[in-house]
Amino acid sequence: MDEVRDFLDDIQKRGLARGHLLGLLHILIGRRLTKTGGEVISTGLTWRDVAAELKRCRWDPDAVTEIGLDPATLPPRDRQRFWYQAIAAANVSSAESAAAADRLALILNKAGYVVGPGPRVSGG
Repeated sequence: MDEVRDFLDDIQKRGLARGHLLGLLHILIGRRLTKTGGEVISTGLTWRDVAAELKRCRWDPDAVTEIGLDPATLPPRDRQRFWYQAIAAANVSSAESAAAADRLALILNKAGYVVGPGPRVSGG
């Protein structure tokens, strides 16, 4: 988990994910994330783990407005529960989420991170 913490701290300081919360959630939950040198950051996290990490790094709760949520409607005192409910409402398995992740992946690639492809959905 230390690698994920370092990653979130880095992109938060650099403002790389600002405006890309949906894509960030999709990447953290469903994609392989490495550094350019090949060091693995994550191979996918549970919603609970993502919520815990966003709480730990004190991610701006107003970011949920990017996914159409009002922060005032989420649990104000329990940040882990706040983020868990935001993730549940974000529909991170949607095509829109995958497209948002692809856009963020381009930004992260320039910053020294490699985001793997999204999960494949079988047709039929």
